[in-house]
Amino acid sequence: MAETSRLRWLCRRGMKELDELLGGFFEARFGDLSPRRQEAFARLLELQDPELLAYLMDRERPEDEGLRDVVREIRRNAGLQP
Repeated sequence: MAETSRLRWLCRRGMKELDELLGGFFEARFGDLSPRRQEAFARLLELQDPELLAYLMDRERPEDEGLRDVVREIRRNAGLQP
């Protein structure tokens, strides 16, 4: 419970685009993720905003496969990727 609250808080980035992408994904899909993907999502939230935005806007791709999978799911949830 405390971890979920902490992750929800970390989704609030102060940048509207990130807030919508991360918060919307968290509320809609986080509970359905496997533990491995939940862990990858938590690692994604540790990134700095510019790097995170570059990944979510598909300007850059994470080297880490787990992060790539979560980024793809976030983009798909937002309708940015088929």
